Amino acid sequence: MTAQNTKATDTDTIKNMKQSLTDSESVDVASDLASEATIDSVASRHGAATTARQWQVLSQLQRNRWVGTTHIYEQLKLAGFDISLRTVQRDLNALAKRFPIEKNNANPQGWRWCDDAPLQSLPHMNLSQAVAFNMVEANLTQLLPPAILDELFPWFDLARRQLKNSKVTHSWIDRVRIEPATQPLIAPPIDIESKDNIYHALFYQQQIKARYTRSNKNEASEYILNPIAIIQRGVIIYLLATRTDDPELIIRTFALHRFASVEILETSAVTPEDFLLDSYLDAGGMGFTHPLLSQLPDHGKNTAVELTFTRRAGKSLTESQLSEDQTVTINDDDTLSVKATVNMTSQLVWWLRGFGDGLLAAKPDLLHQVVLGKTHNPL
Repeated sequence: MTAQNTKATDTDTIKNMKQSLTDSESVDVASDLASEATIDSVASRHGAATTARQWQVLSQLQRNRWVGTTHIYEQLKLAGFDISLRTVQRDLNALAKRFPIEKNNANPQGWRWCDDAPLQSLPHMNLSQAVAFNMVEANLTQLLPPAILDELFPWFDLARRQLKNSKVTHSWIDRVRIEPATQPLIAPPIDIESKDNIYHALFYQQQIKARYTRSNKNEASEYILNPIAIIQRGVIIYLLATRTDDPELIIRTFALHRFASVEILETSAVTPEDFLLDSYLDAGGMGFTHPLLSQLPDHGKNTAVELTFTRRAGKSLTESQLSEDQTVTINDDDTLSVKATVNMTSQLVWWLRGFGDGLLAAKPDLLHQVVLGKTHNPL
C-alpha cells in the first residue's frame, strides 16, 4: 500500500469516527468510537488497525493533566503497536479535529482532554490501570461487596484482555506476589449466598438474621446481628457485629465459614457511636485475648514487655518494630533485649513461640510462663 493510499485510509477512518461531541448531553466516547469504528473495520483491515490504535491513544489522555506524546508512544509500544513517534503525533493532530482534546506549547508537547469535554468513559484502559485492576482482582475481591464487584467485573475482564499480549505481564505482574508471613492454609469453604447477604447488609447498613455455628458447638444457633465491619485475618474472613439480644452490645467476631444461612432484614443496623475500626484493631481486638494473660490489668492491653533474644534471632526486630516506643539493647553476652508496649494476645504468644530457642527470656513472668514454661494453656 502506498503512502498516499495509507494517508487516504487514515483520513477516511477519522472521518468515520463521531464528527463531534454535543454540548447538550454527555456523550459516551466509547459508544461513538465503537459503533463507527466497527463499520470501518469491515471495509478495511488497515482502517481497523488505525481505529484500534487511535482508540488507545485517546484512552491515554486525562482531563486534568498533560500527557506527553513520548509517554503515549511508549504505552502503545508496550501494548503491542509497532509504530513510530511520528505516527502518534499525526494521530493526535487528526483526533484533535474531531474530539475535544488540546495540546500545550511545551517541549516536549503534552495533550489532554479539554476541561469542558463531555466525556464519560472509554472502553479501554491504559496499561498502568490494567495492572492495578489485575492486582485488585487477585488480592481484594474477597473483601468487596457484590454491589461493587458487579460493576468491577467488566473492568477486570478488560484488564485481562489489555494485558494478554503486553510485555507488562512478564515485567511486573509475573514478578510480584503477596506471601503470608505464617504457614499458608487453605481457606475454609464459605456459603456464597450467606457471604453475599452479609456484605450486602454491611454495605447498606441493615440487620441480618443468621444461623451460626460457634466453634465449641455442633449445632447452629439463630441470632439477629448488627453488622459493623469485615476483617480478613490470614485465610479467615470475620464479621464484626453485635447481637441484638445482648444488652451490652459487645462487639463480637463471627467467622464467615461458620454461617449456615443469612437473611437480610429491613431494619437498620446499629453501630456503636464511638466505634472506629482502626482503634479497635490497634487495641488488639482481633488478637484474641489469651485465657491466662487476661488476668493482667485491663486484660493485658498496652502491657510493657521485655524480651531477650539471641542476637541472631532478635535481629529482625531492629528492622521491624513491635511498637512505636520499642527500644533495643545489644548486651555484652551477645544477646539482644527488646522493650516494647504490646497487647497480650494469643497471636503474640504464637509469634514468640516461633522463635524457639532464639527467645531466651520474657517479662512479665506470666508471659514467660505461657510462652517458655512447661505449663500447657490451650489457645
